[in-house]
Amino acid sequence: MAAYRYCEAVTALQARNFSYGIRLLPEAKRLGMSALYALARRVDDIGDGDLPPERKAEQLLRTRDLLDEIREGAVSEDDTDPIKVALADAARRFPIPLEGFDELIDGVEMDLKGAEYRTFEDLKVYCRCVAGSIGRLSLGVYGCEDVKLGSEYADTLGLALQLTNILRDLREDAVNGRTYLPTEDLVRFGCEGGFAQARPAAGADFTGLVAFQAERAQRCFEEGLRLLPMLDRRSRACTAAMAGIYHRLLARIAAEPESVLRGRVSLPGWEKAYVALSGLAGGRS
Repeated sequence: MAAYRYCEAVTALQARNFSYGIRLLPEAKRLGMSALYALARRVDDIGDGDLPPERKAEQLLRTRDLLDEIREGAVSEDDTDPIKVALADAARRFPIPLEGFDELIDGVEMDLKGAEYRTFEDLKVYCRCVAGSIGRLSLGVYGCEDVKLGSEYADTLGLALQLTNILRDLREDAVNGRTYLPTEDLVRFGCEGGFAQARPAAGADFTGLVAFQAERAQRCFEEGLRLLPMLDRRSRACTAAMAGIYHRLLARIAAEPESVLRGRVSLPGWEKAYVALSGLAGGRS
């Protein structure tokens, strides 16, 4: 189906870390996951785009309407929106909890409203919307005998990935006027001045702050990765590859905290491919 091919192209170009894992899935699941990530990418792009806030709100509302059409079975193959067509087909094939997309939109709306996070519990709400939701949506495609427990682990793994993203994008977000780390942690480590500069502010314990957040993310990885034995071999490989890439990224940030103030930390393509192959072989990188 051409709609799926479009979604695969979007995923390959714009969700590169995730695409390494998705390639390991059998065709039906690979296409279903591509449809999921294509719509998630659209929602993210709305939030990160240059449109005025009211226009962004309108586009998010239209995305909620799109989800309602899919729930109602009101999407035909002749529809001109390939992402809608592909996701509607995937939702017929797999028990995808589409309400996860509503949560993702909730998270983007929190960004549009300039939400701030005083405590880690506050931040967890946001992370579960924008990342945990993707884990739970993915589980609908993977399949899992214990859906309730599996969803909890998928949610926690999503939290680990989002905490890693927050550390990786610390400088970029600060330049764009966003700070996601909890205010109580910023005050504790003397970092409430922000991260818009290439070096930590005088007197700030930036290394301590990053170490604290990295340890928190590590605990989430350890719990969330309990999901792996609950999945079939190929779905387990996909999840291990995606998580493994972010896990290595976290380790790199923890080893050199100030690197996140100089630019976006990333892994080279060969290392991502190695992690993906390790996942297929049953390893956890």
